[in-house]
Amino acid sequence: MPGDATPPPELPPGLLAEYLESARSQLAVLAGLAERLAAAGGDREALEALRHETHKVHGSAGSYGFMEASRLAAGMEATVKDWVARPDDADVERGSLARWFVKRLGELLGVEVPEASVPPPRPPPRPPTKAPRRPVYRRPPSPLPQKPAERSSNGPPVVASGAALGVPEVIYVEDDAALAELLEYGLRAHGYRFLAYRNGRDALRELLALDVRGTHPLLLLDVDLPALDGYSIFAALERDRPGAYRVVFTTVHGTEEEQLRGLEAGALDYLVKPISLRVALEKIKRWVGR
Repeated sequence: MPGDATPPPELPPGLLAEYLESARSQLAVLAGLAERLAAAGGDREALEALRHETHKVHGSAGSYGFMEASRLAAGMEATVKDWVARPDDADVERGSLARWFVKRLGELLGVEVPEASVPPPRPPPRPPTKAPRRPVYRRPPSPLPQKPAERSSNGPPVVASGAALGVPEVIYVEDDAALAELLEYGLRAHGYRFLAYRNGRDALRELLALDVRGTHPLLLLDVDLPALDGYSIFAALERDRPGAYRVVFTTVHGTEEEQLRGLEAGALDYLVKPISLRVALEKIKRWVGR
């Protein structure tokens, strides 16, 4: 078994191997960021990218059974946050520490660190477009035309269920590809209708437009998203479509203050990464009401 992994028993054959292959590419990116910091410890773009990558490793490694690697990434993420807050502090040799982190992470994952892959500069922002981008995964089949609601002689109108309307039961917004694949596998295996997004802006645009037909889909919303964070998405939905979605935040920051922030804003609950797929599916079952 690679590294220190004790893979969850519910993982299908091959999914762990796919994760390790994606981890190899992620290690190359991390190695490239370490080299950038070795050349310029105050490189703000590299620092922010390193923070984001360590955040993703923290969540995904633990979900695949690499608990020691997850803890290592959590500690490095906290360190890099301090660097981001003080980018010009020259007291720490950031490049050397980042190189050590990449080497040690590779050992814990049982993956050889490939040649450094330096992330390209950020592309300029795209002009706004009216054509919405498609979600990462396929939408549920389009619903068949529905008959008008029938009235019984003794009660209120009979309203079609979410299944008949083709409305998703679960929507998740997660930028970590490994975690997204894990959730997709679990939801698909249990027969849920679901949608998935990787980017906060794309998710918000489509969530504001999605016709939920009077249902209230469960929305698993990652707090730390690129382009637009989960709290901002939640605030926009509460402002423009109050009550349309039942929101559960997902985050590696499971502190009391962090959870209270979301709950007091109106979220249904929290899922703290690393996520146990078995526990997550049991909670989803209860939240959805199956």
